[in-house]
Parts: sequence; C-alpha cells; structure tokens
Amino acid sequence: MLLSRVALKDRSAFSLLYNRLSPKLFVICLRILRDRADAEEALQDVFVKIWQRAESFAASGNGGMGWLAAIARYHCIDRLRARRAPTQELEAVADLTDSAANPEQSAVLRSEGKRIDSCLQELDPDRARAVRHAYVEGLSYQELADRFEVPLNTMRTWLRRSLLKLRECMNDDARPEQG
Repeated sequence: MLLSRVALKDRSAFSLLYNRLSPKLFVICLRILRDRADAEEALQDVFVKIWQRAESFAASGNGGMGWLAAIARYHCIDRLRARRAPTQELEAVADLTDSAANPEQSAVLRSEGKRIDSCLQELDPDRARAVRHAYVEGLSYQELADRFEVPLNTMRTWLRRSLLKLRECMNDDARPEQG
C-alpha cells in the first residue's frame, strides 16, 4: 500500500516507508558490506532508487518487502564490485612474463570465437545481446533487467536458457561430421 503511494510520489508515504523499513534494509546492507559507514551510505542510495523506481513495483504486483530487499541486496553487491583493488604499480609488474598467446593459440581462440559468434546468432537478438552484456561486460541481472525493461526473473530465465542453447550449439559444432 505504501509503495503504491510512493509510486505516485507521495512524500509523506515515502517518509513513513523510510521510518518503517530502513532498519531492516540497513541490516541487509550491513551484512553484505560489513562496514557501517558504507552501509549507511548504501541505504541512502537504496532509498533514492526506491523513490525513482516505485512505479515499476506498482506495476509488477510482487511482494513489497522482497522487492525492497532485492534492491538493497543488488545495490550492495554492485558496491562490492566497484571496490575492486586498484592497479599495481608499473615496477611491481615489470618482471611478469609475456602471457600473450602464441600463433597456434591465437588461431584456436579465433576459431572458438567464431563458433561462439555463430551460436549466438542462433539466439533471439535480445537474448544474444543480454548474454554479451552479462558475460563480456559483466552487467548484473538487475542491470540487464533494467536495460531490457523486463522483470528480474525473466532476465534470469533468458540467460539460463540462452546458455543452455549455447552449450548445446557448441557441443554440436565440436562433434566431427559423420557421413
């Protein structure tokens, strides 16, 4: 009920929602981030997202607390991903050996890349783009769902089924032709 009012940009409903649910969402943020200051900042970002996306909840008809918890969880996971270690100093990596592929390895990689591209072309274009965004660019399920304007579970289903089709295609292509 409160989320429906928030979707209508009712500030008093948003304030009430914040007062009621911020402790629960803060616990989620704190468990994932393990830093109180970071969790407090994440909680504020989560409520900004809730304010901005409340109308998408109202249209989905799903459970309110689950939707709110998912926003908090995925936001915190994204924050953890963004914390990646800074790059090493140039002097520290100067002694590393060249890990570039030799000509034979390069040819094999190009061949595999062509097989993957060929199999991706067998997928629906949206699903193929989603697979590329997920596994090449590293977008999260939530980011993909937002980008393709589909529910989160639909995006998970798209990726799971697409990967199964890709595996099947790759296995079929790897078998020697009989004839």
